[in-house]
Amino acid sequence: MSLAIGIDIGGTKVAGGVVDESGSILARARRDTPHRSKRPQVVEDTIVDVVEELRAAHPGVGSVGIGAAGFVAADRATVAFAPHLSWRDEPLRDNLSKRIDAPILVDNDANAACWAEWRFGAAQGDPDVVMVNLGTGIGGAILIEGEIFRGRYGIAGEFGHMQVVPEGQRCECGNRGCWEQYASGNALVREARAMILANSPVATDLAARVDGRADELTGPIVTEAARDGDPTSTELLAEIGHWLGIGIANLAAALDPGTFVIGGGVSAAGELLLGPARDTFRRRLTGRGYRPEARIVAARLGNEAGLIGAADLARNAAQG
Repeated sequence: MSLAIGIDIGGTKVAGGVVDESGSILARARRDTPHRSKRPQVVEDTIVDVVEELRAAHPGVGSVGIGAAGFVAADRATVAFAPHLSWRDEPLRDNLSKRIDAPILVDNDANAACWAEWRFGAAQGDPDVVMVNLGTGIGGAILIEGEIFRGRYGIAGEFGHMQVVPEGQRCECGNRGCWEQYASGNALVREARAMILANSPVATDLAARVDGRADELTGPIVTEAARDGDPTSTELLAEIGHWLGIGIANLAAALDPGTFVIGGGVSAAGELLLGPARDTFRRRLTGRGYRPEARIVAARLGNEAGLIGAADLARNAAQG
């Protein structure tokens, strides 16, 4: 049995796992992502630490795949730009190869997640898939005829930085009005915290859940409140879903996939998010009523899709 390690690097966590050929995770390890103000080597230290822990339990691991939240160059070795990390033209594969004795592949984290959902999850059987990952920001990936489409320079699928509101909210990428400022986990928490700080009477449920400390509010708390019937939290998730539907309709006009897979931490809200997204998608879809509509489905592999896909991509590359 060929085993590989997958590492998923996000804005808040570095998650790793030993993955077999069927996509099953045999062992897990996790660390907090070092703050972006830290020098790049600190993130690499964290990755090496996770890999060493996993290889100690499974010494037969043959390859390591890294799914990075950023623009990964076409060589699948260099992270050109990571908005939520300190990497700028970072030769990640070469740096890690000096410290990890195994073949290493680096890819965008959303590419890895999309590959996993196509191979083992919600998109099996559909060769044309678009994945939208809602987490700290928004990551995206395109699969065409069973192959990840990376673009000429390796950075296709960065849907989170499409401009949807001219001169809108400032984004960490340096532009304004990016999609992820309206349909991500950060957007959800920003709006909910603002309501608490404004002492809004409709935010009393959310405020009570964090004892009035707005900075302790998280996306999962908002989702839990919505599931418990809090109308404000339900409305906040519906607003995120509305913006999600707008972006998906734009992507359908450009790419016309058969399936949109929605992953990332925010997707845990399920139909509280996807219901409003489908409604807006149908209203905004170009040529609506005269064309087949793509499916919009929740990712089946959850937050582990990135590490599963990174491991499987690395294994395939190592096997040639």
